Order: sequence, then C-alpha cells, then structure tokens
Amino acid sequence: MDLLDAFWAYERALAANDVAALDHWFLDAPDTLRAEGDTVLVGHAAIADFRRGRGGAPARVVERVHVVRPAPQVAVVTAETRRPDATRGLQTQVWQHTDAGWRIAAAHVSAVSAPAPDDRPDPAVWRVAGPLVASTGKGPLAHVRLAVKDLFAVAGQRVGAGNPMWLAQARTEEAHAEAVRRLLEAGAELTGIAQTDELAFSLAGTNAHYGTPVNPAAPGRITGGSSSGPAAAVARGWADLALATDTAGSIRVPASYCGLYGWRPTHGTTPAAGLLALAPSFDTAGLLARDPALLKTAAEALLTAAGTPVPVTELVVDEELMALAEPEVRASFKAACRALLPPVTTTATGVAEHLDDWFAAFRTVQAAEAWRQHGPWITAHPDALAPDVAARFDNGRRVTEAERAQAERTLADARTVLDAVLPPGTALLLPATSGPAPLADAPPEEVEAVRAATLRLTCLASLAGLPAVVAPLLRVRSLPVGLCALGGRGTDRALLDLTTGWRSPAHA
Repeated sequence: MDLLDAFWAYERALAANDVAALDHWFLDAPDTLRAEGDTVLVGHAAIADFRRGRGGAPARVVERVHVVRPAPQVAVVTAETRRPDATRGLQTQVWQHTDAGWRIAAAHVSAVSAPAPDDRPDPAVWRVAGPLVASTGKGPLAHVRLAVKDLFAVAGQRVGAGNPMWLAQARTEEAHAEAVRRLLEAGAELTGIAQTDELAFSLAGTNAHYGTPVNPAAPGRITGGSSSGPAAAVARGWADLALATDTAGSIRVPASYCGLYGWRPTHGTTPAAGLLALAPSFDTAGLLARDPALLKTAAEALLTAAGTPVPVTELVVDEELMALAEPEVRASFKAACRALLPPVTTTATGVAEHLDDWFAAFRTVQAAEAWRQHGPWITAHPDALAPDVAARFDNGRRVTEAERAQAERTLADARTVLDAVLPPGTALLLPATSGPAPLADAPPEEVEAVRAATLRLTCLASLAGLPAVVAPLLRVRSLPVGLCALGGRGTDRALLDLTTGWRSPAHA
C-alpha cells in the first residue's frame, strides 16, 4: 500500500471511530507521539488509551493534502480539514515506512476554534435559571454572577435537593440562607439555582432525574458531585462563583474534575443556617471559582471569624498517601510540586497506617447521620431515590448505636493525630482525586470504584473538620486533576493566600 492509500485508510478509520484500525496505523513504539493543543501523548499505549476514551473524532472533511518527503523512508503529510460548523483545522503526520508498511510515527492536530457557547438553560445544570436577584452594584463582589447549589434557601423559591418528589413537597422559602445573604450583601448577582445530586449523597454528578451536566474541561466525562450543577455553571462560564457544600468531597471533587479552584472551609466557620443538611458533623458551605483571587474575596464574605493568618511556610507530601492516586496522577503531582513555593518536603506523617480505620469510621458516622436526617422521608417515599443513592442511606439505617459510638471515638483520635501533623504554617499536599473524571457512560461499578478511591483522599479534611483548597494544577493527558492543600484547623485564610499565589496553566 502506498503512502496516500495508507493516509486515506487512516482517515476512514477516524470517521468510523475504528479504534483497532487507528491503533494499527500508529507505529507501535514507545516514542510514538501525538500532540493536540497543550497535550502531548508519548508512546503507542498512551495514544491507544486516549482513543478508547475519546469517543470518536469530530466529523470533518479533508479539503487538501500536502506531502513532503524529507528522506527515503519518511514522509510528512499535512491535511487541511473543515468541520460542519465551518471551523477549520490542520493535522500533520510524520509517516515512516517499516517492514509492515507505512505507519504514523508522530502526529500533531491544530487547535480548532470552539463553537459559540450555547446559552440556553440546561436542566442538568440549572434547576432555576435566572438572574433571580440583581447585584447591588456595591461591595467586593459587585456584579459577580453567583450560582447557588439547590440545598440553600433562596427567598421566594423552594429547595429541590436534586429530587423532583422532594421539590414537589417543599415549602417556598421566606428568607435567604445566611450564606446566600452574605454573598448578596457583598454585591453578588444571584444568577440561578444549580442542580445537586440527590440529597447531596453522591460524588458522581449523574442525577437520575435531571441528567448529567456537560463538563467543558473534560468532554464526555462527569463533572463530579454532589455540587455538579454549580461546578458546571462555573466551568461553562455561566457563573463566576458558586456557593456549594462539601461533606465528603462535594466541592473538591468537582473542582478537580472541572479544572476549578475550590474551597472547603474549617467545619463551623461558615454559616449553615438555611442549608439542608446531610451529615451535620461534616457538612460545610464553601465555594467554587475559576479565579483564585475571586475565591479568596468571596471566602472573606463567608468566614465568621476574623484574624490574621499565619503564612504557610512548609508544604509536606506523604508518599504513602500519594500512592492512593493513579500512576499518571502521581507523576503529574510530582511535576507540579517541583514548581511550587515554598519548596515541598517529603515526610512520613504516619497517617496512612490509620487511614482504613478512619475511613470506615467516617463512612459509618456519615451514613448514620444521613439516615437520621432523611430516613423518615425516605421510608415514606421508598421509590423516590435512584438505587445507588438509596443504598447509601440504607447503610445508615443499619448502623447500630454501639457502632456509631465506636466510630465517633475513632474519629476523635484521628482529629488529634491530624492536628499534630498540621500545626499553623504547615499544609499537606494531596491529589484532590484519585484520577481524572470518569467517562459519563462508565459502568456503575467503575464509578463506584473511583468514588471509593477518591474518598480515601478527601475523607481526611472531612473527618477532622479541616480546611482544604483545590487548585487546577495537574494534568493527566488532556484532563484536569486538582492539587489539594490541606491545612490545620482555622487556617483557611492562609491556605487561600497560598493558592492565590499559584496559577493553573490557564492563568499563567
């Protein structure tokens, strides 16, 4: 087969999303390259994995093909392409002739201008699209567009909690939740009420009733939950700031999956009045934003305690905790740490040896509290929840008082250990999630496995009531993953100051 025949065979495989054929045409070698945008894939295996997860190349027409032969067994092919929306692109391939015929040794796909955003309200993102409350035009958040998770009271609206049956029975709220009120008084515009996973008891963002929001930072993948709607609204540019909740990771996981900054505050330092609870011992009201300076400014409006922070001067990494993440996340994490200030120190904290016991205790108490909060309603509406969410609540129903008491003692011991590990001025760095966002159509068992792995990373802040800030500093191939800074109790301002000095590639 000559060069152009091979080229057009490859094009037909692209159009058909024939993964096996695409793998065939790429040179099976460890240094084969594929580059697109700011992402370079190295090695045949990495390229093959990318193709399996992408779900097919965009439809396009090849308009012109240019060929240069710089050496006897090498050819450079550049194709000019056009998509149905009239945007254009280039793909350049270095073909090498081998004993098996022509194969692609390197490929580069040019960036293509994104189509204009669809500004129509998306029911998977917005439960109520606004704006609902205009900005006062004054204050540090003047004209900042705010999305509010559908767990907070908004005057004149009902709390839907991600479930249509709950919404149908909810009363109309007479006043704003305290956190909503503070952000509006700081000048924010309430631009809409954003969807949540059912009763906030999930980390996936795949609501069985309202759908799965689009993740613009990782197309074809989930946003993460339970703050799925707020994260999607901010990531898509429909809001600048989101008021959300984090019980077990519901701010940190969507921030990681969507390439956002996220803040989970020290437990009890932001107002909970007017917030529908899940597990009050762990529930917190925090924020999501694309910009770390905005995150910090908005946090000041919510923090109830004044004070001058002790600056973070020591960043520590525990190799045993880092091992909980996937290999590619660990590699990106290490690369990011080399670029941070202050310099990072590797330390054995001793936390990992207790983690399984602490994690089990956390899940026991969380489930028990969730059942106490919502068990009567679930019992009266047995078919209202999706099966996976219902199963989590049912786990709480089965927790005995003795089991809960023992778990609470274990958590008290854990807090003592973590307080010693994280004195003022010290932050522990972790991958925010075990991996990038799973595919939106991943099997339920895969999503649950990812959830369990990620919870082992997120549970430390949750079980101890500690603050954590996520910054979008990691990349796994083309996908964002957050870097999490976990601080000591009450060190929120110091963590926010620290991460405001960091910049993701998008802000560099």
